[in-house]
Amino acid sequence: MIHTAVILAAGLGSRLKQYTTDMPKGFLEIDKEALIERSLRLLRNQGIDTVLIGTGYLSGFYENLKGSYAGLMTRRNDIFDQTSSFYTLYNMQELISDDFLLLESDLLYEERALVHLLSEATKDIILASGKTDSGDEVYIETDETGMLVNMSKKRNDLKSIAGELVGISKISLHTFQMLIEHFHSHMEETRKIDYETALTRLSQTFPIKVDVISDLAWTEIDTEDHLNRAKTLIYPRIKELEKNDRINKHANAN
Repeated sequence: MIHTAVILAAGLGSRLKQYTTDMPKGFLEIDKEALIERSLRLLRNQGIDTVLIGTGYLSGFYENLKGSYAGLMTRRNDIFDQTSSFYTLYNMQELISDDFLLLESDLLYEERALVHLLSEATKDIILASGKTDSGDEVYIETDETGMLVNMSKKRNDLKSIAGELVGISKISLHTFQMLIEHFHSHMEETRKIDYETALTRLSQTFPIKVDVISDLAWTEIDTEDHLNRAKTLIYPRIKELEKNDRINKHANAN
C-alpha cells in the first residue's frame, strides 16, 4: 500500500507571469481553493499521509503549509532557475524511502486518477488520458502490451499515440533508485531534462506501464488559456462527476 506522494513544485511558472509574480503556480485558486491544497486534500482522502514537495521558486509558500498538514516535508532545489523537473526529483532522493505517487503541482484533476493508480497492483504506472486539445499536450507512445516507448510534445516523434501525459504517476522505490543510479553519472543531463524524459530513457531497459483513462477530467495549468479552460470547462465537469458519484453512492447505500 502506498502512503507517500511526491509533488514537483519548483518551477517559475513563467508563462503565467501576471499570476505568478507573487506566488508559485501551485497556489493558483479554482473555486477559492489552491491547486496544491486541493491535491493535498485528495491525497489525504486516499490514505496518503506523507507528502514530499520539491520546491524552488517562492518556496516559502510551501514551507508555510507545514503547520496545516501533518506529514508534509519540503526539499528546496536551490538552482531551480537553472534546472528542470527531474533535477528537482533527483534532489529529493534522501527523503524518498518507499514507493510513491508522483504529481506535478499545477494540476486540476478528478480524484479518480488517484483511486485508479492506488488500486492497481502494478508498481510503476504512468497515467494517461484521452485527447484533450489543451494546446500543450505531451503525447505517449506505447508498445502492443501497453508499455512506455516514448513521450514527446511533437506528434511526429511518435509512431502512434496511446494517450496524453496527465502528470500523475506511480513509481516504485526500485525504479526511483534505478533513475538515480543512472543519472548520477550523467549530472549535466540530469540538470536539464524533465522527469518524463528520464522515465522514457529508463523504459528502454526497464518496462514501465502506461494506463489510459480515456474520459478523465483534468488539466495542467501552464498558461492563461489553461487557467480559463480549468475554470470554465474542466472544473464544472469535475463538480458534476463528483455530484453524480455522491448520488450513486447514496443510492447503493440504500
